[in-house]
Amino acid sequence: MADDGNDMGMFAVSPYNKPALSRVAPIGNVRIFDTTLRDGEQAPGIALSPDDKVRIAKALDNLGTDIIEAGFAVSSDIERDTIRQIRDLNLDCKVCSLARSVKKDIDAVIDTGLDFVHTFIATSDLHMKYKLKMSPEDVRNSAVEAVEYARDHGLEVMFSCEDATRSRYEFMRDILLDVQDAGASCVNIPDTVGVILPAAFGKMIADLRSELKVPISVHCHNDMGLALANTLAAVENGATIVQGCLNGIGERAGNVALEEVAVNLLANYGVRTLDLPKIASTSALVERITGFSIAGNKPVVGRNAFAHESGVHVHGIQNNAATYEPFPPEAIGAKRHLVIGKLSGSHMVEEKLRELGIDFPQEHMDDLMEAIKKASIGGKEVADVEVGAIAEDIMWNKATLRRECILEELTVTTGKSTTPTATVKIRRSDGSAVTVADVGVGPVNAAVNAIRKAVNVNMSMVEFKSSAVTGQSDSICTVAVTVKNVQNDGNLSFGRAVSVDIVEASVEATMAAINRDFARNARKRV
Repeated sequence: MADDGNDMGMFAVSPYNKPALSRVAPIGNVRIFDTTLRDGEQAPGIALSPDDKVRIAKALDNLGTDIIEAGFAVSSDIERDTIRQIRDLNLDCKVCSLARSVKKDIDAVIDTGLDFVHTFIATSDLHMKYKLKMSPEDVRNSAVEAVEYARDHGLEVMFSCEDATRSRYEFMRDILLDVQDAGASCVNIPDTVGVILPAAFGKMIADLRSELKVPISVHCHNDMGLALANTLAAVENGATIVQGCLNGIGERAGNVALEEVAVNLLANYGVRTLDLPKIASTSALVERITGFSIAGNKPVVGRNAFAHESGVHVHGIQNNAATYEPFPPEAIGAKRHLVIGKLSGSHMVEEKLRELGIDFPQEHMDDLMEAIKKASIGGKEVADVEVGAIAEDIMWNKATLRRECILEELTVTTGKSTTPTATVKIRRSDGSAVTVADVGVGPVNAAVNAIRKAVNVNMSMVEFKSSAVTGQSDSICTVAVTVKNVQNDGNLSFGRAVSVDIVEASVEATMAAINRDFARNARKRV
């Protein structure tokens, strides 16, 4: 769908793009074909359960995907049952299954009750000789017979020439013309191992577009880092269906990342496809379910895509986000993140403190900057919880505030087949003491639960971060925590402690945060 121009205004792309694209014919509707549930699952280490596939299918449909490839029906009974479950969801998008160009595979798709099949056969000399061990004529006949068989059984058919970009053009073209005549409603051109250059792929698509009547789909792999460029080149030259996977997962180096395609189509061509504000949450869901971690520097959805550490960059962002962001994080449903580290300046730290709700005295800013520089030794990021804890450490020490609660005793028992239990004795500033025991899912959780009960304040642990100073088993551990006082407008307090014992460090950090919450409330009452 062509955009009316309003959404394009949020992108700060290069002014050189528009003149360069003036030679490109206007691009109309582009459909998104998501193969996360089929090609994506073929990535090593990914194995999706039926429930996993159903959850992802619902999310992809909600994202605005046009076509979902739900699986490879012939592979197993479980796969067919899962495809049926997805079919029965009555999604807004079309649902298809992959099938080789053989009757057995197409029968498996028919058995699922789907009305759409994506069938394929390899057309390169390399594949015909070493994989299929078939003559070109046999391959051509198999392709046509498969399409005719599927059409005779009432299926809509997409046909693919596997390894198209290493196939002889005339041979591939003739097969595509034949399957078009046999009833295929669209054809797909895969760059199966990601080896064609964008200029060459664009020309191939343009040539095919001039000879075919049916829509052309493309399926680009990223083995040589060309998947996105090839996909855009194909769209510029007449392709109207784009296949890929969310987060760029898939075999080997993966498929083109559909979130990157969607952002680029809108930013540079004014073509709206996916519902952009839902991208971040859908991407995160796919990451959680597949267990396939998104690289920090992954375009669009990586954790660093909208993260800034350099003081110069942050200063620019504060004045105008377009200085260092081509589009705002809100466009895809994400948030900007200011990373505190060795390159951070005082402006950035002040902004982070405001973000954390900490009213830090300006006269102690030099002390805070020095402490943050020390914490970032080795180039490590100083997490928000650590920044808050360091800031409150300094404020606490400068103000010499009285501690309301003092931990006098701590006993923790844990072990195999033993419920972790902690007992604490806490003395209050008025001299009274209380001893309390509680259990938890681990020794740290048990100790924190006992403390929470002993101080008799409704608090929740919002963030917990531990890090070892060295890599040895007996290394010093730094723990930083953030606690929320549920009873008092959800105020956040931070605590930090260092110890060779992670339980002790966790307890001391929690006590520091609790005491700071008491001190803050005492100041409010004065």
